[in-house]
Parts: sequence; structure tokens; C-alpha cells
Amino acid sequence: MEPTVQGKMFTILMGYLASLFIVHVNGGTSLPPDIHQKLISNGRYHDQMQKMQALKHSLLTRRQLATPPISSSPAPAPQATLQPPQSRPRVYQVTSYGADPTGKSDSTEALLKAIADAFNGPSEGFLMKGITNLGGAHINLQGGNYLISKPLRLPAAGAGNLMISGGTLTASDDFPADGYLIDLSASSSSSSSYYYEYITIKDLMLDCKFRGGGISVINSLRTSIDNCYITHFNTEGISVKNGHETYIRNSFLGQHITAGGDPGERNFSGTAINLMGNDNAVTDVVIFSAAVGVMVSGQANTLSGVHCYNKATGFGGTGIYLKLPSLTQTRIVNCYLDYTGIVAEDPVQLTISSSFFLGDAFILLKSINGLAKGINIVDNMFAGSDKGIEIVQLDQSKGPFKKIDQVVVDRNNVEGMNLKATAARGSAQGNGTSWTVDFSRVLLFPNFINHVQYSLSSSGTKFPSHALRNVSQNRVVIESDIAVAARVFVTVEQGS
Repeated sequence: MEPTVQGKMFTILMGYLASLFIVHVNGGTSLPPDIHQKLISNGRYHDQMQKMQALKHSLLTRRQLATPPISSSPAPAPQATLQPPQSRPRVYQVTSYGADPTGKSDSTEALLKAIADAFNGPSEGFLMKGITNLGGAHINLQGGNYLISKPLRLPAAGAGNLMISGGTLTASDDFPADGYLIDLSASSSSSSSYYYEYITIKDLMLDCKFRGGGISVINSLRTSIDNCYITHFNTEGISVKNGHETYIRNSFLGQHITAGGDPGERNFSGTAINLMGNDNAVTDVVIFSAAVGVMVSGQANTLSGVHCYNKATGFGGTGIYLKLPSLTQTRIVNCYLDYTGIVAEDPVQLTISSSFFLGDAFILLKSINGLAKGINIVDNMFAGSDKGIEIVQLDQSKGPFKKIDQVVVDRNNVEGMNLKATAARGSAQGNGTSWTVDFSRVLLFPNFINHVQYSLSSSGTKFPSHALRNVSQNRVVIESDIAVAARVFVTVEQGS
């Protein structure tokens, strides 16, 4: 029988003590004989021997108490412990409910049963008042492809901290044309002012099969849609209505699966993302086909890293449409508008910066009530095909812009398109009493200059009096009282 670990340790310890004892005794013999004899005679040698024997006895006793008795019968197998329901993992595997991961048979009821169990599972207090905390319940699609014939909805309002992830949902041929594959709306109300909170939808492919839309989020708080691929929608890929703080990240949306230059591009329809609420963010998202890439009709939304190459402007498409006259409050930064541009109705507090516009894509400011205020279109790049298209344009078909304040269009670089700005510099040289510098080709707003700085430089002996005489039609006229050879330098601004 192999010695136990305790036995090995005891042997080593006793050997160590014995070696100490031997060294002590042998060392004693190296003393002079008379001293050695004296130690033995006055009893110290015997005292040391008694102490060692007592130590050995105590170690043996402890070893016997610590070592279990040897038994020939095998040890009983460990028994499984039943966990209380509240401590079990809250992962709901949809195949265990009968969902078909091959996509051949309808899995709607199985998926709804898994959702209902997660919804009615153990909870841990509340998030917002009236929103039950489901503790991170996870509906796991297990990498399968599931055919569904009606929207997947939560059974009631008033829940949060739930995830749906990891597979593909495909609409059946009889899926309702006005439905959404995942529908975060509520048929019943809750005591909260929001229906749901902290619902996460991630790592999914949603194939709408041209039957309705992908995801609908209504009156929910802090919803995450992450790493999703949504295609073949007829209405909207993602619809966000009311609520706030829905974050759409790292996702791909397109009505038709294409990579640009699709022969059916002029027939693209639908809207990839429709934001009808406040305080949302769309970050690092590609929209590869739809009539409208992102429609925004709520306040204080942010779009960053969005690449739109949906239906081109030449076919009537729009990359980003800001449809909230006088209450825009939108930031569009570091985006890529690819042959499709931006439209903003009566923009108020709008920033478009550090973005790239390719293929004659441009920004259109559309007058509804004639208001343009707090606009910054700065530090962007525009590349076109030398067709004379202006980088920023005005649609004044419903009336001119009359209230213009704090509008800055500047510091943009342009290749193959016409530059437009709200600030410009120019000069004119001549011999006479009048000098005109024409800014009509570059200034954005027609017949609107509200700030001029100029200087007049003359090398002759005469010292004329001069003044700013006219700024109509965006032409600056400087006149002097006498004829001189001179050059004028002019800086103008509009929009502030």
C-alpha cells in the first residue's frame, strides 16, 4: 500500500528531528571528556531524551487521530444536490422547448414558451419602478435557424434584464406584413412609465423574407441591439418609438443583400432604421440597401461611424433624413455617406463633422418654416465627379430661410464638387473709385451677408477716403472718394 501524504510528512519530520538529536549527541562528544561527563552526571542528557520521547508520542497520537481507518468497502458516490429554483442558471435553450433549429418546421410556439418561462422566472427586485429585474435571463437560440409565423413578443409589460441571442429568425410565408420578427411592444400596461428596460438583442440574423420588419422597440428604456444582421424587410429594419436610450451597434441592415451597384437599386424601398424617440445612438452600422438609411424624428440622437450606401440620391434615396423641424438636436460624426446624402428639415442644433461624402453626395437643408439655427457643418470631405454639384444645398420650395442664426459651414475640403460656405475671403484690384468682390458662388444663403471686414491697400501718394457701400446679392462693393490704384481684401460671414 502506498504511504499516505500524512505518513510521508511524519517520516520526514521524525528523520529531521532524529538528525538534530544525533548532531546534538555527536557534537557533545567533541567536548572535552570532563565537560561531557559532567552533563551526563547532572542529568541534562536524560532530560533531553525524555523531552524527545514525549514529542514523539504526541506526534504519533495526532497521526492516529488524523488518519481515517482503512476500509475495504468503496467510498459512496457523491450525491447530486438539488439547487433551489432561484439559484439555477437562467439560460433557456429553445431546442428543449421543441424549436426546430433546421428551419423546416414552425418554431413560433416553442420560442414564445421559452420567452414566457424567462419572463415568469425568478426575479431580483426591480430596475425602474414597475420593471421586474429578471436577473439576466438568457434565451439562447443555440445557433439554429428558426421559422416563425408571428412576432415574438414578451407576454406583458414590466420586465427587464433579459437577453435574446445566438441564432437566426426567418419569417414564414404567412408572417403578417405589418409585423416585426421581434416586437418589444406591450399588449398590457405596467406601473412603470416604460414597458421594458435593459433588453439586449444580440448576435442574431433576422430574415424578414419581405414580410414586415425586423425589430420594433416601443416605449422602452436602455435597449441594446448589438451585432445583428437584418435583411429582406419591407417596412423597417429597426423601429424605435418613444422611450429613450436605445443603442444600435455593430450591425448590418439591408433590404436586399448586395455590396453596391445593384441593378435593382432604384427599386429599393423601406427604411433601415427609424428613430422616433429621444437620446438614442447608432454606432458603427452599415446600411447597404433601403430607400432611407436612417430616419430621425426624435431629439438628441447621435449617429457615429454609420456607412450608408443604400439607394443613391440620383435614384431618389436618402442616407440620413432628419425629419423634426425646429427640434433637430442631432450629431452626425465620423460617418460615410456613399452616393447618398443627408436631408435636414428646418435644422436647429445640428452638427455634421468629420464625415466623408462620396459620389456627389451632399447635404440638403430643407425649409419648412424658414428656420436654420445652431448648425455646424465643418471638417468634412467631399468627393465628386466634376458635375458642378454643390456640397451643401438649400431646398426653399416651401419658402425661403428667413431666421438664420449661428450657422457655420466651413473648413470642408472638396474634390470634384463646388464648395459652399458661410464664411469666405476674397480680393479685387483696380484703378478707380469702386471695387466689387463677388461671393455669390461660394456663400450658402443667397443675398445674406451680415458681417464684413475689409482693408484697402494703395501704393500711390494719394490717401483716399473709402467705405463699404453695398452687400446685396452677396456682392461686396467698396467705394472711394477719389480715383486710386488699389487692392481691397474682404472677409465676409453669414449665418450669425
